[in-house]
Amino acid sequence: MSKVLVTGGTGYIGSHTVVELINEGFEVVIVDNLSNSNVDVLDGIEKITGIRPAFENIDCVDYVAMSNMLDKHNDIESIIHFAASKAVGESVEKPLLYYRNNLVSLINILQLMPVYKIKNFVFSSSCTVYGQPDILPVTEDAPIKVALSPYGNTKQIGEEIIRDTIYANPSLYQSVILRYFNPIGAHASAEIGELPNGVPNNLLPFVTQTAIGIRKQLQVFGDDYNTPDGSCIRDYIHVVDLAKAHVVAVQRMMFGKSKENIEIFNLGTGRGLSVLEIIKSFEKVNEVKVPYKIVGRREGDIEKVWADPTYANEVLGWKATETVEETLRSAWAWELNLAKRSKL
Repeated sequence: MSKVLVTGGTGYIGSHTVVELINEGFEVVIVDNLSNSNVDVLDGIEKITGIRPAFENIDCVDYVAMSNMLDKHNDIESIIHFAASKAVGESVEKPLLYYRNNLVSLINILQLMPVYKIKNFVFSSSCTVYGQPDILPVTEDAPIKVALSPYGNTKQIGEEIIRDTIYANPSLYQSVILRYFNPIGAHASAEIGELPNGVPNNLLPFVTQTAIGIRKQLQVFGDDYNTPDGSCIRDYIHVVDLAKAHVVAVQRMMFGKSKENIEIFNLGTGRGLSVLEIIKSFEKVNEVKVPYKIVGRREGDIEKVWADPTYANEVLGWKATETVEETLRSAWAWELNLAKRSKL
């Protein structure tokens, strides 16, 4: 049984990826400092899979702690690196926090990998590296634009760090870089889902928390963009579809299918939906109302972006299969389950 280290594994995408890894027969070690997640997520993973993964409460910025962890778990073969701060708006306000968390953690891991003879590395990147693309949908060949936020910049710099490291040490590393579009939804069991600490920065948890009454009103940042209804357009992908891509990426490197030492794939559906379309679809499929108001634009937001997932479909052998309706239902089921738990 191959062992995979998942940094940020109690987080939103990380926890769903841990489930898919376990379902595919991998042994998983999670490292997370719980800065934007909860240790109770381990209970949800165990309920779904019947297996409780090993967990280490460690900050990836702490090199010594990471080294000690790898001494303990010395048979890890692959690393999936999620651990990073990820809110665009917060990154504009706290740039140094983002550069420290997102870049030092990555450098530590890349330094430690050859020491412990770990070669396979999956990096959690983002469509923010494209900025506002000139041509839509976006292919992997689209130019990397000047980042509109420190968060986006950390993903660009992170990719450059990986590229330079592998160029200097081609025999020691291979990496799959996955550029996500917008993950939403929750596991079909409603045992795990998106649960940010504090006020959500992402759209869907704010939608669900508003629908259930935790938040009074949802803010839509801008209705004066050059889009059909004036709100920003994104490519929303079910988090389980996204999670499955990471398993495929690890297997690709393990089985020697990679064409190059570094491969980059866009993970999206190929369909763009506006913020207002998501709100209206959510209301329709779940038969609930979401009070919202239009406010000014948010600094760092991109007007419109959606993926051309052809390369991931044909070369990686992965495809998003869940519909937006199924995805929005799963997000609401997760919110309802959270409310039920809080009353117990």
